[in-house]
Amino acid sequence: MIRAVIFDMDGILLDTEKIYCHFWMEAGREAGYDWKMEHSLMLRSMAPEFAEPMMKEVFGQDFDYHAVRNRRKELMAVYMETHPVEKKPGADELLTYLKSHYFKTAVATASGETKAMTYLDEVGLLDYFDQIISTAMVPHGKPMPDVYQYACKCIGEKPEACIALEDSPNGLMAAYRAGCLPIMVPDLSQPDGKLSGYCMVRRRR
Repeated sequence: MIRAVIFDMDGILLDTEKIYCHFWMEAGREAGYDWKMEHSLMLRSMAPEFAEPMMKEVFGQDFDYHAVRNRRKELMAVYMETHPVEKKPGADELLTYLKSHYFKTAVATASGETKAMTYLDEVGLLDYFDQIISTAMVPHGKPMPDVYQYACKCIGEKPEACIALEDSPNGLMAAYRAGCLPIMVPDLSQPDGKLSGYCMVRRRR
């Protein structure tokens, strides 16, 4: 029986994933790399411990991942000062339904806890959630399962009783590896054969 729903934040609750991708590309090109949108998409929700070696494979071993990441943060911070966070359509309706039917809810995000709580509060979603869990709270970020395992522990439910809503391959892998029931909500990527392997599909009988 499903007792809880765990949400990714960027791209699921908030329309911020496209902003991250844009400024990854801007920071990468500013550093002199032939950065394309596909490179930004590869990084969605991915922890630095996995992103750094991956991008070195793409751009060479001298690629300074942390310098580009820090520059992306700077550019995005300036942008966010004058552009309000926008929530995804349907977020309020879904969360209202879940709470009215006594489902537990949590956020499992690659963003920092302070940022997550600030953004969710700005758009009026924070109070819907029982727990806000950041990958900074666990040993390994997405695509490893730690953040989902910890979220399940914090809300007192087994992973198999928790639906996980994700938009990125790294998030889907994390939820799948944790033993949750992943559902992909397309944002910047559409599901394909590979991603469907990480998604749980149940048919009504």
